[in-house]
Amino acid sequence: MGARSGPLERVGVSRTQSEPAEAYEYLAPYDVHSAPTLPYGDTYRPAPPVHEPTAPALPRQGTAPQARQAQAVRAPVDGRAERRRRARCAGRADTSLRRLLPRALVVAFLAGGTTAFVAKDKAVELTVDGTPRTLHTFADDVTELLAEQGVQVGAHDVVAPAPGTPLTSGEDVTVQYGRPVLLTLDGHRRQVWTTAETVEGALRGLGVRTQGAYLSTEPSRRIGREGLALVVRTERVVTVMADGRTRTVRTNAATVGEVVEEAGVTLRGEDTTSVPAAGFPRDGQTVTVLRITGSREVREDPIPFGERRDEDATLYRGTEVVEQAGRPGLRRTTYALRTVNGVRQKPRRLGTEVVREPSPRIVRVGTRPRPASVHGADRLNWQALAACESGGRPDAVDPSGTYGGLYQFDTGTWHALGGAGRPQDASAAEQTYRAQKLYVSSGTSAWPHCGARLRG
Repeated sequence: MGARSGPLERVGVSRTQSEPAEAYEYLAPYDVHSAPTLPYGDTYRPAPPVHEPTAPALPRQGTAPQARQAQAVRAPVDGRAERRRRARCAGRADTSLRRLLPRALVVAFLAGGTTAFVAKDKAVELTVDGTPRTLHTFADDVTELLAEQGVQVGAHDVVAPAPGTPLTSGEDVTVQYGRPVLLTLDGHRRQVWTTAETVEGALRGLGVRTQGAYLSTEPSRRIGREGLALVVRTERVVTVMADGRTRTVRTNAATVGEVVEEAGVTLRGEDTTSVPAAGFPRDGQTVTVLRITGSREVREDPIPFGERRDEDATLYRGTEVVEQAGRPGLRRTTYALRTVNGVRQKPRRLGTEVVREPSPRIVRVGTRPRPASVHGADRLNWQALAACESGGRPDAVDPSGTYGGLYQFDTGTWHALGGAGRPQDASAAEQTYRAQKLYVSSGTSAWPHCGARLRG
């Protein structure tokens, strides 16, 4: 191989690293056991350590005759050196093999990894809210793809294919965001969600009929992610009955009053409709116009008076004197009168007020004990006199209003005899007692026409 295989030495001198290789020569082998022994003496000095010289650069095989000669020389010197050389060559080959094996494995791994890398890459088209884009991804399913692209979806958003669906190359993934719509449809308000991007698309998705309908905004208006408020009134058929005629209209009006106007009917004065004019008209509804004429009527009704009875010790028992005649009060009530389509309705009371309070009737009631009779007059026929004068009626009054009672007293005479109030208001017993007193003082002259009856 061009390296030394035999021992190198100089005669009597050990080789050091500082000496050149040319100072050595190749010697034939000799018997070390027959070599002479040198005396130690006092000249012994420990020899410096021997360092193996660095081998010089070796020329290529077959280029230097010296190398071929040296090899030829060393070959027969020692067989053990040849075996060591062969072992070194085998070691170098084994080392080279060990060095080449990891590189081969790396190359094989890179080749397989590239195949796996290419296999996991997928080309997909992702459309978010109508905007498509083609991209490459290593995501395994739709959920990973959306997370990778930063696309967040909520409960009202629509993803197709559904989240979690495995991805394949060439897949189309669509995301449609949900948009809130505050929808007032024919008077009913509710919040709905839609993935449509326009008002027209949202209504179509909700199944709302828009032909002839009223929309609070243009059908082509786009709906943003923030949503919008939308009022829709679909077309309805309503019948209006007024003045004996029937009118049918197709309308998207917001109130019954507007429908009546569209039917060409005018409300005047107190006219009204069978359903509230501010109400929402329903499909198939019939509205009747009520023509109303009204007036007011005031009625006055008496309020009955009460009676108050006061005891009076100056009057005999059984005697009652009306000190104050009672007077009724007055109540005034206002009523509303009206006719509906020519039919008179029941009056409706609007209010009541008291014009005058009633005055009570005051009666004095005697409590004084009555004497048994008037001396000299108790045996006369007083019933016959009463029958002649008043027909026997204690409350009788003559046509002129001057005389009253059983015995037709005038007020002055009555008071002179101790009576109170009017004679016709006193009891029959008191009137007889006063008549007896009058007879004792005046005789029968007080009754010129009927006095003779007392003795009859």
